[in-house]
Amino acid sequence: MKKHFLTGLILLLPIVITMAVIGWLINFLTGPFVAGVTSSLRELDFANKGFLFLSHEQVVLYLSKVLILVCLFFFIIGLGILTRWVVVRGLFNIGDRVLQKIPLVSTVYKTTQEIIRTLFTQDKTAFKQVVLVPFPRKGMYALGLISGTAPTLCNTSFGSDLISVLLPTTPNPTSSFLIMFKKEDLIYLDMKPEEAIKYIVSCGAIVPQERGLV
Repeated sequence: MKKHFLTGLILLLPIVITMAVIGWLINFLTGPFVAGVTSSLRELDFANKGFLFLSHEQVVLYLSKVLILVCLFFFIIGLGILTRWVVVRGLFNIGDRVLQKIPLVSTVYKTTQEIIRTLFTQDKTAFKQVVLVPFPRKGMYALGLISGTAPTLCNTSFGSDLISVLLPTTPNPTSSFLIMFKKEDLIYLDMKPEEAIKYIVSCGAIVPQERGLV
């Protein structure tokens, strides 16, 4: 019985986690607009008797989220097309400069902007290289992902070039350490980042395929 339970749990848990993440993302994207859309649909008296096992309120809510996601999809595409026009691009540049001058807002805006540009446009090599690093002390090692070179100020103060490495924690990789190491302290591995994350999240239960060292 225990063996069958664990087998079912292994099959079901990834699906549940995936659905939970997708549900959170949908709620995050539709949250600011769902109240207005649902009120509009209620005025249309749409599906006033519900549908199948769903009540009227549930039908209106789910339909609102679908409509919002569709509108956001086309809005993003349209925005990408419009920004190619010089006039529209100029307006966005003006808005960008205004946001960067507002106290507190500018800090959040600049930080978010830099992170998104780094992940999606500028640095395609970030978090692509898996390394073995001495952590939490010499003689012990942890898997990490190279995020890039350390800030120039850190390199100058230390007197040597440093490499920034992200060390995901187990079993929750979102709680991580960002540590700077000397290049000679890093052991470069021929391992995919996905394999490293699986190994970390599974607490070492899912062992990556042996690929050797670079």
